Amino acid sequence: MKLISLFCLLAVNVLLGQKIIWQEDRKLVWDDFKSPVNRKSNPDVVAYTHCGWEYSVVKSSNPKSPVKIVITTIFNENQSWKDTKRINDYVLLHEQKHFDIAELFARKFRKEVEEKIKTSGDYDKKFKAIYSTITNDYKNFQMSYDRITEHGMNKEKQAEYNALITEEIDHLKSYKTS
Repeated sequence: MKLISLFCLLAVNVLLGQKIIWQEDRKLVWDDFKSPVNRKSNPDVVAYTHCGWEYSVVKSSNPKSPVKIVITTIFNENQSWKDTKRINDYVLLHEQKHFDIAELFARKFRKEVEEKIKTSGDYDKKFKAIYSTITNDYKNFQMSYDRITEHGMNKEKQAEYNALITEEIDHLKSYKTS
């Protein structure tokens, strides 16, 4: 018997909105930010990118049978917002990097899964720990990114992160989706 499961990194409500799947040649535009509500109480925040990943699993009750796990990086349009009076291309680049960070950690997730989970038994034993570690690392990286770049206002630090994120994504290019 095969089971098909779909999980989201951030919350079940990600499934309710319009999603954009991360693609190297498709960058975010301000029209992608469709939520009319500014949900952050910090007046310095100009926009919010709601992104992460979702995955599907096809496995068997036979622990020796192969397992298939597909991990997709997503941007949720209906939970991402902007302050239309303060947006500009520089802020959009900062928000794009949040989405790129989600792809970076999806690649790390794919790498761990590919290296450590071959069978349904491996999935049962190892997946939750891998997921938990990647999720925690992802959340911490996103928070550090905003803190150190001061939500993109520190242009020097923003440039450093831009280069780091691009370099790390490229370093894991063998784990991008086809």
